[in-house]
Amino acid sequence: MDMDWESCGWERLGEGVGRRRLPGWDATVGLVTGRNGVLLYDTGSTLAEGAELRARVTSLTGGRSVTHVALGHPHFDHVFGTAAFPEAEVHGAAGLAELLRREADDLRSDAVRHGVDPEAATAAATSLIAPGHEVSGELTLDLGGRPVVLANVGPGHTRHDLAVLVPGTPPVLFCGDLVEESGEPQAGPDAVPTEWPAAMDRLLALGGEDALYVPGHGAVVDAGFVRRQREELARRASVS
Repeated sequence: MDMDWESCGWERLGEGVGRRRLPGWDATVGLVTGRNGVLLYDTGSTLAEGAELRARVTSLTGGRSVTHVALGHPHFDHVFGTAAFPEAEVHGAAGLAELLRREADDLRSDAVRHGVDPEAATAAATSLIAPGHEVSGELTLDLGGRPVVLANVGPGHTRHDLAVLVPGTPPVLFCGDLVEESGEPQAGPDAVPTEWPAAMDRLLALGGEDALYVPGHGAVVDAGFVRRQREELARRASVS
């Protein structure tokens, strides 16, 4: 029997697959469970948010710990809670580990600019965990009867965009901020606008027509939404 996702504050997307929309920046974290493993996609914006996620995962799974963390991209609202999961293997796109080590102070400053308490931002930046497992193309993890595919699909929103596909009926694809539903896609100084449409093509090829596409911010969407957003990003890139 599947877990009672809703009563634990999660949105169920399929058997053993769900997500939670976090307060503040409406960032999504994803959760995938198998017989032998539990994967969390992104970790929140502070250590406290990461600790709350840990408690919610424990409650949902009957005491199980997160065994794998996949970081979608290097922005504070998606990576600053990672130290709350010290026992987990941390995965990210190739080059992410060096970037996080090099730019932890910049991430702290960005968090403070967006309203994170300075002490909380400093604590998260100081304890930031860089991925020990980096993905160049695709990597399949077996959580025990539950394969998940980690795919380095960038550059686009950043130079280190990692998507996670959970095969099934329907497939579920965690897209990170390559796709946004609750607002326009945000292109910061680390975005690569000319490559972003191609990254979304890779998402569409990975998920297919029937997948549930889970954006980094906002409601779950379908392939048609991703395709329309891809065309708008291509249009912007062509006129910039």
